[in-house]
Amino acid sequence: MRKTATSHGSQIFCCRFLSVCLVSFLCLLSTLAAKPQFRLGDERTEIYLPLLEGKRVALFSNHTGCNQRGEHVLDVLLQHGVRVTTLFSPEHGFRGTADAGEHVKSGVDDRSGLPIVSLYDAGRGGPATAVMQKFDVLLVDIQDVGLRYYTYYITMLRLMERCGQCGRDVVVLDRPNPNGHFVDGPLLDMKLRSGVGALPIPIVHGMTLGELALMAQGEGWVKAFCRLTVVPCEGYSRQMFFAPAVAPSPNLPDMRSILLYPSTCCFEGTCVSLGRGTDAPFQMYGHPRMEGDFSFTPVSRSGAKNPPLQGQVCHGVSLQGLSMRALWRMRRVNLSYVVDAFRRMGQPQDFFLRSGDFFDKLMGQRYVREMILSGHAAEEIEARWREDVEAFCVQRRPYLLYDE
Repeated sequence: MRKTATSHGSQIFCCRFLSVCLVSFLCLLSTLAAKPQFRLGDERTEIYLPLLEGKRVALFSNHTGCNQRGEHVLDVLLQHGVRVTTLFSPEHGFRGTADAGEHVKSGVDDRSGLPIVSLYDAGRGGPATAVMQKFDVLLVDIQDVGLRYYTYYITMLRLMERCGQCGRDVVVLDRPNPNGHFVDGPLLDMKLRSGVGALPIPIVHGMTLGELALMAQGEGWVKAFCRLTVVPCEGYSRQMFFAPAVAPSPNLPDMRSILLYPSTCCFEGTCVSLGRGTDAPFQMYGHPRMEGDFSFTPVSRSGAKNPPLQGQVCHGVSLQGLSMRALWRMRRVNLSYVVDAFRRMGQPQDFFLRSGDFFDKLMGQRYVREMILSGHAAEEIEARWREDVEAFCVQRRPYLLYDE
């Protein structure tokens, strides 16, 4: 009987022990699931708040400047008593509601009451000296998508130059690049420098804004040197799948649009619609004269007022059926879409808008359009820039903050 009692007690102990282990294991799993895989630069307050102590701060940000808890960096700064004097807003405005290219005026932020200086209202020279005298440190926290023709980095560079000219410090709170897992596309011929391309880099440069700021200054691409500090993300690697929690701009509503953007944005320089004015911009292409089983009709809507081919039924191709895995693994600027559209329309003379000027500025080189007109396949054109991309990857290496 004693043996049986001991055995029974052992069974009870083992069951309790296993139950405790199971509960502990489930708690651990819950903790791991709740814990972010990495920390954004704006979450590392222990690093950047001391840099702002006693300083007047200007913030370059917009609706994307939020941490993983959904708190905007402006609110975090104000909660910690940071003296924010000026808000700088990029394309789409500080709250991210304006259309692409829409003129955004300076004004006052309704939520905080702080003055907003629109960089779309500041002229090519950047903010006036009177504005620059109102702060000591420029803080940058904005979600980029890693493409040469995405304008946020151009605005940042303009501010860096003005800070260098006026003796102001710059602190960049870094964020992951959702297209940071590859590098591709022609390098910009600086003769084609414009509002959609400011640096001699590929279409997809594979760098974060912090890394790009370091490279632009290190390579002498900015005219005036500023004291630059980058607060890097913690636990981020370039091969992580990162989907921004907030849409970076009105026509990049989700990760599918962001991943297709490198390959379909060039349609902006053609007569073909890429889906602005639909629920899935950059995820389709078509034209009233094009052959195709898929049809859509662009309409005016918030974020896409008066889109190209508004109200016209466009026929063409939907890319919405491509899996996210396939898009992630594509790792290229895929010219086959624009070549396909050109051929479906019968190679018309009016395919490229404004004699191809805007298309050339987007691509960064004139040879891309010329080879399309000459009937070359997409693979042949893409091979033309491969060596330049390899050279750029070597050039950028000293400025990388994260594992490749």
